[in-house]
Amino acid sequence: MPSALLDQLDPDTVGDGAGPRSRRTARDWLVDFACFGLAVLIGLLSVESLDQEAHLPHGWGVADQLLGALACGAVWLRRRRPVGLAVALVPVGLLSVTSAGAALVALFTVAVHRPFRYTAWLTGANVLVQPLLYWLRPDPQLPYLAVILLGTLLAVATAGWGMLARSRRQLLLSLRDRARRAETEARLRAEQAQRLAREAIAREMHDVLAHRLTLLSVHAGALEFRPDASREEVARAAGVIRESAHEALQDLREIIGVLRADEPSGDGARPQPTLAALDTLVAESRQAGMKVAYAPGVTDPAAVPASVGRTAYRVVQEALTNARKHAPGAGVTVSVAGAPGDGLAVSVRNAPPEDEVPVVPGSGQGLIGLTERATLAGGTLEHGPTPDGGFEVRARLPWR
Repeated sequence: MPSALLDQLDPDTVGDGAGPRSRRTARDWLVDFACFGLAVLIGLLSVESLDQEAHLPHGWGVADQLLGALACGAVWLRRRRPVGLAVALVPVGLLSVTSAGAALVALFTVAVHRPFRYTAWLTGANVLVQPLLYWLRPDPQLPYLAVILLGTLLAVATAGWGMLARSRRQLLLSLRDRARRAETEARLRAEQAQRLAREAIAREMHDVLAHRLTLLSVHAGALEFRPDASREEVARAAGVIRESAHEALQDLREIIGVLRADEPSGDGARPQPTLAALDTLVAESRQAGMKVAYAPGVTDPAAVPASVGRTAYRVVQEALTNARKHAPGAGVTVSVAGAPGDGLAVSVRNAPPEDEVPVVPGSGQGLIGLTERATLAGGTLEHGPTPDGGFEVRARLPWR
């Protein structure tokens, strides 16, 4: 059992019970006053039986009441030494009937704050002294067996009440601990979901910005290596650079805005592209100077599930970006075909570059991300060089 649970079950121990708690709460004081008052009340009720024991000397009655008063005062120590107090009051009960209330309070305290074995031993000790007590000091109103049975029932009921209170307290603490764990797990699940969503947004950032920035790189490189270009070619390249820079900044603002928000997406976010947006993507690439042949094989792109269409769009976008970077001027063939139940096949193939191409830095993370995206969608993705020296990206996605 954790030390925190032990500390709550037994408020006057810290950890393994090595030391008392330094401060009592208002509830502790209220309970202590109630226990003290109950012990005094039972002791006062027991004083009447002393007057009926005429065979005892007067000094014995005074000693009985003195021991009873000391026992009631010792009730205030019940939180510090519950077992020791209960053990000490067992022999005291043989000498003082007015200490019966304090003994019952001590037994109840042990039952609440200590394991069952302590309660069982002390309850048995209180029951075993009953015959000796009433043999030495018989009750003038009740038979011997009846008074023993009554005392036994009182001790057992007190111990049972204390164990019931302990069980209820353990149950409440267990429920609180379970609720705290559930809250912690829910918070961790929410944080994990947010982290996964932000990772997905980061992948989207790579796909989108890589496409835009490649346009910038290619056209800026063209201006650098073609200083003799005509004014029309320079103007067209500058227009593409300006438009691509504007689109890249707009996409970056939206993605950063989503990352700063509490939720991974909002009502104002731009809708994610699907298969129907491939026409726009191809037209944009052609406007940038690429030779793209697009063969759409899906009659109704809107019927493709959004997640599948979005994955297909990202595959084509990344493949066009790589073709523009590593094989500028080469022809690119984009083909998308499929039907419900058969799946969706996506292929982007570029011819080998016509001229020697300067090395463009790349980390290869785009194709890795595409493979992961296709796998998460339940499909597969393959890529590699073709026999003629070109490059091809092939994806197969489920369409149920």
